[in-house]
Amino acid sequence: MNGPLDGLKVFDLTRILAGPTCTQILGDLGAEIIKIERPEVGDDTRNFAPPYLPDDKGADSSESAYFAGANRNKRSITLNLSDPEGQALAKRLLADCDVLVENFKTGTLAKYGLGYEDLKAEFPRLIYCSVTGFGQTGPYASRPGYDALIQAMGGAMSLTGEPDGEPMKVGVSIADIMSGMYAGVSILAAVRHQALTGEGQQIDVSMLDVHVSWLANQGMSYLATGEVPARLGNMHPSIVPYQVMPSADGYFVLSVGNDPTFERFCGVAGCEALLQDDRFRTATERVRNRDHVTETLNDITRQHPSAWWLAALEKAKIGCGPINDLKQVFDDPQVKAREMVIEMDHPATGGKPAKLIASPIKMSATPVTYRLAPPMLGQHTDEVLREKLGLSDADIAALRGKGVV
Repeated sequence: MNGPLDGLKVFDLTRILAGPTCTQILGDLGAEIIKIERPEVGDDTRNFAPPYLPDDKGADSSESAYFAGANRNKRSITLNLSDPEGQALAKRLLADCDVLVENFKTGTLAKYGLGYEDLKAEFPRLIYCSVTGFGQTGPYASRPGYDALIQAMGGAMSLTGEPDGEPMKVGVSIADIMSGMYAGVSILAAVRHQALTGEGQQIDVSMLDVHVSWLANQGMSYLATGEVPARLGNMHPSIVPYQVMPSADGYFVLSVGNDPTFERFCGVAGCEALLQDDRFRTATERVRNRDHVTETLNDITRQHPSAWWLAALEKAKIGCGPINDLKQVFDDPQVKAREMVIEMDHPATGGKPAKLIASPIKMSATPVTYRLAPPMLGQHTDEVLREKLGLSDADIAALRGKGVV
């Protein structure tokens, strides 16, 4: 068994990051993913490089690291959807699929007869998931969506950055990744419905909707008060101290979530006298007096190096941690113990396994599996067309000659 989704067949019309994140999650869980790419061009992220995966000599291979990060457990075929023969082949392949996932701009696939309304009568069991910037409805529906654009329009940039600095985006493409995750959850719910009723449905995932949904406590603070939250840099809007703290030789993160923990912190820091000051005594007053509390505690934490604080605070069961760069992350013993890096043989790397970030999903009975390395462009075209449609080598050669595949 390949995983809990073994037997689920997915027609993957996604590219860039949001859609591929969704289908990689499904693939890791055992689904069969057939990734459709444009002939000769492929997924845009094949050209988001450098960096490339390194080969066995340490040189660049032909495959971008960006693409490899979101496309394992997929078979790649090339198919020209703007060609009527390509559209016909797509429908023949769909007859064997349970799910279609796409992240084209709203209305694009309808031009090729592959929109949900075009397919639902012919494929009533099909789950059709669209991941777009702004959804299928509303005044922005026809606009293209990009991660930084969505971070800006969705409010996260207004909350991120120093109070007197410019608005700042998150350092990874969080709008894309969260949209892919919500799409994956939606598909799993639709698969359950499909199993119970035999019916498919359309799933409409908007990146902007997703971004608004994870404004979480900050969004709720605005709805409750009508006050627009200000940027606080690395500080928490409702808890102090819960932020980056300076040390004698750098910085660390301190997370004090309640009054008993603050009392223990004062014991470690030797500043118990602060507990007699009304501005420090309770969590509410620490937030109200944020600037004074922060300045006072910063002077205290600068008295020892980060390693001293991390050892002492952890011993007192106070939330704390180092601020790791990515080398430190992947060298971390906890990350290693959780096996968050995997290696897979790849045809482009000359025998050197490609390092990939593992799935965080840990399941005791049906664990994720890593079966297929991120594919090269069109690597499985002949294989899939023979296996799924019974085409001969001559048939495939003829299609390739016409630019259909």
